[in-house]
Amino acid sequence: MIKKSRITTLLGIKYPIIQGGMAWLATAELAAAVANGGGLGLIAAGNAPGDWVREQIHKARALTTKPFGVNVMLLSPYVDEVIRIIIEEKIPVITTGAGNPGKYMPALKEAGVKVIPVVNSVSLAKRLEKAGVDAVIGEGMEAGGHIGTETTMVLIPQLADALEVPVIAAGGIADGRGMAAAFVLGAEGVQVGTRFICAEECIVHEDYKKMVLKATDRSTVITGQSTGHPVRVLKNKLARRFLEAEAEGVPPAELEAMGAGKLAAAFHGDVEEGSVMAGQSAALVNRIEPAAAIIEEMVSKCRELLGDC
Repeated sequence: MIKKSRITTLLGIKYPIIQGGMAWLATAELAAAVANGGGLGLIAAGNAPGDWVREQIHKARALTTKPFGVNVMLLSPYVDEVIRIIIEEKIPVITTGAGNPGKYMPALKEAGVKVIPVVNSVSLAKRLEKAGVDAVIGEGMEAGGHIGTETTMVLIPQLADALEVPVIAAGGIADGRGMAAAFVLGAEGVQVGTRFICAEECIVHEDYKKMVLKATDRSTVITGQSTGHPVRVLKNKLARRFLEAEAEGVPPAELEAMGAGKLAAAFHGDVEEGSVMAGQSAALVNRIEPAAAIIEEMVSKCRELLGDC
């Protein structure tokens, strides 16, 4: 499973571990470190303009000769520009979120770009498989950031049963035990986000990392359920105020305005009034170490549990 899977062959990587596409957190430094450690590193385009994405691609290429990709948020106002730059820069793989990449599939496939969307339901995954995606990332609600309604435990076996393309498990996976469990459920790879927040190479503010390290099993909450865009974050002043407003019936538009720009605030160190996105697996993260060490620990524990796979 680890030595050679459809995911490692598809992506040209040593281990079937994909770094999460975390906006503001997944920059060239982290993407290159994960790539050098044997996984697939990702630059998160988020809502950034194309010039920033191109700059990050060039920076990552100066830090690694290994394959890396770009995570594309399909609701970004710059998405057309970002897709064009990905093709021009000959990026080998993209992951997508917040929408359906179907509009861009012909151009991406013609350019040889492998497309792996994040999905939170079997019905969406089946539609995207028909559209020609190369694999899917099934993300459970344990994950940080924007989430769906199914758990990883329930979603992954359903996807594995329903699809011909490989399934990558995401949500709640932060160590080799989670990785092993994902393989038993039918996944052929894992996507890891929260654990990599505390990689040495992640350039997020140290106070953000400290919040993750201090997290317990009850430290995350889900905000925005009334808006139709639920987001898992660590508890802080902003999250409590947001939940209080939701309980009072504040209209969705006002709630969305409350959260605008708050992830950037957290990135720069305002971890009380910023949106500190992290998954439930934050409770399993207890130290800061290099991305390569995180990967090796995960692989070693997974092999211990499943055998020399």
